[in-house]
Amino acid sequence: MATKNHNLSDYDASKMPDASEMRVGIVVSDWNEEITGNLLKGAYHTLLKNGVKEEHIVVRHVPGAFELTFAARLMAENEDVDGVIGLGCIIRGETPHFDFIAQGVTQGFTHLNLSGDIPFVFGVLTDNDISQSRARSGGNLGNKGDEAAVTAIKMIDFACKAKKSIIFAPQNG
Repeated sequence: MATKNHNLSDYDASKMPDASEMRVGIVVSDWNEEITGNLLKGAYHTLLKNGVKEEHIVVRHVPGAFELTFAARLMAENEDVDGVIGLGCIIRGETPHFDFIAQGVTQGFTHLNLSGDIPFVFGVLTDNDISQSRARSGGNLGNKGDEAAVTAIKMIDFACKAKKSIIFAPQNG
C-alpha cells in the first residue's frame, strides 16, 4: 500500500521465492488505459525480473474494472496458471458509480480468493483523481503493478507450500 512513507515498488528482492516454475495470469482493464497500461508494464516486468518465464505469463484484456472478476475466474478455470492478478483503475467521479464499482470488484476478488484454490491478487487503484492514479502507476509513489506481481509470487509460493503440507502432513490415528 502506498503512503508518503512507502513506495509501491519497494521490496526486498532477497526475500522473494523462486518463481522460475510459476505460471501467472494477468487480467487488465482497458478503462483508464494510460494508467492500466503502466500497471501492466510494472507487473509484467516485475514477474520477469523475479524469474517468471515470459511464456508462463498470460495477459488478457477486459473493458472495465467490473469485468475483472469474471475474467479472472475464467482464466483460473481455463488457463494453466498458478495465480491471477487483476489490474484496473477506478477514479472517483461526481456520482456514486465509483463506490459501486470499487465495492463490487473488491468483494468479487475476496469471493474468488475464498472459493478458489489459487490466489487472486487485487491490483486495482481506487483514487480520487487522475494525479493520484499517475503517482501510483509508475509515478512518485511507485507502481501498484509491481506490488501486485510481488504479491502474486509470494502468494503462489504460500499456496504451493500449504498444499504440500496438507498432502504430506502425518495422519493422526
